[in-house]
Amino acid sequence: QVQLVESGGGLVQAGGSLRLSCAASGRTLRSYTMGWFRQAPGKERAFVAAIVWGGGNTYYTDSVKGRFTISRDSAKNTVYLQMNSLKSEDTAVYFCAANLWGTVYEVDDGEYDYWGQGTQVTVSS
Repeated sequence: QVQLVESGGGLVQAGGSLRLSCAASGRTLRSYTMGWFRQAPGKERAFVAAIVWGGGNTYYTDSVKGRFTISRDSAKNTVYLQMNSLKSEDTAVYFCAANLWGTVYEVDDGEYDYWGQGTQVTVSS
């Protein structure tokens, strides 16, 4: 079992920045790909970014490339999502997830095994 707890969400003006954190516990993450997903009101949950814990390979959905950066800190067992140049369309609940033996290209949320509770990000225009 892997427990994931997100933090760092909040209200920010368009053009601003936020850093989301996802603290993991319960098992070593060496065999996992970690992902961030988001769900806007009235929409399905969608892939944002992923990172392979062991190798550090990353992948992003097109709409956040150049603005968001996913990273991990092995010592803290934590995954981050640095979000810059935020837009109103980035408003959503952001979820952290873990995919055992997955690749960064698996963007379907059904591929992920464990999920956090989510953190709200609201971008005001």
